[in-house]
Amino acid sequence: MKKIKVGIIGCGTIGAEIARACQGRLKKSVELAAICDADENKAAQLFKILNKKARVLKLNELIKKCDFVVEAASAKISADILKKCIKSNKRCLVMSVGGLLGNEKLLESARSKGVKVYIPSGAICGIDGLKSASIGKVESVTITTRKPPRGLAGAPYLVEKDIDVAGLKEETVIFEGTAADAVKGFPQNINVSAVLSIAGIGSGHTRVRIVASPDCSSNIHEIEIVGEFGKITMRAENVPSKTNPKTSALAIFSAIATLEGALSSVRVGT
Repeated sequence: MKKIKVGIIGCGTIGAEIARACQGRLKKSVELAAICDADENKAAQLFKILNKKARVLKLNELIKKCDFVVEAASAKISADILKKCIKSNKRCLVMSVGGLLGNEKLLESARSKGVKVYIPSGAICGIDGLKSASIGKVESVTITTRKPPRGLAGAPYLVEKDIDVAGLKEETVIFEGTAADAVKGFPQNINVSAVLSIAGIGSGHTRVRIVASPDCSSNIHEIEIVGEFGKITMRAENVPSKTNPKTSALAIFSAIATLEGALSSVRVGT
């Protein structure tokens, strides 16, 4: 079987782990053909870790040379990357889903052109249930996220509101609003709300509550979905990535599992 040429855009925590999986767990199905990062030093470091077995290319060249593009860069450019993949008829896995909110027409464009787009469930469970529930009427989708203060530090919303989470002594609600606003204010923290929005009732109706908890050692997501089917409640307690406290280990595993599933002839789940 001919191997699929995979290219990874973004050489940070998630991109690096997906790259390792391509050369390990997925090596029978894929060839890690290229990597790319706006920060050339990051790309060079990953290039060395991969034993120089993948080329370092510019973004447009990577899309041209690869069959399957993995976006693991940032919400600022994920929509642009997807747009380029659709134009080039290349399969694309999008990690920075927050960048697709407000750009949902790209998903319609992909459908009309027959371009495969993959969006991992990330650090939460329940996406299968939400997709199934959405065949009928879904009345509400709410996510409450608890994170250690250090995992929220530097978020644009906190900077704008001059909120110092480092000094918190007790659990504090620091944001309540729509997924659309949450993704703008916490682009590196609440990507899961974007996934829920796309799978369910949209970013303007999906409700988000973010809690900074000094006693919390994991990233906790609690989801409630209510509709004509009944009610779903879900809680995930995620261990932060060893190299980046803003990223849950499950989010990385989800990306690898999604890539693996995209290449498999057997599919389990909705």
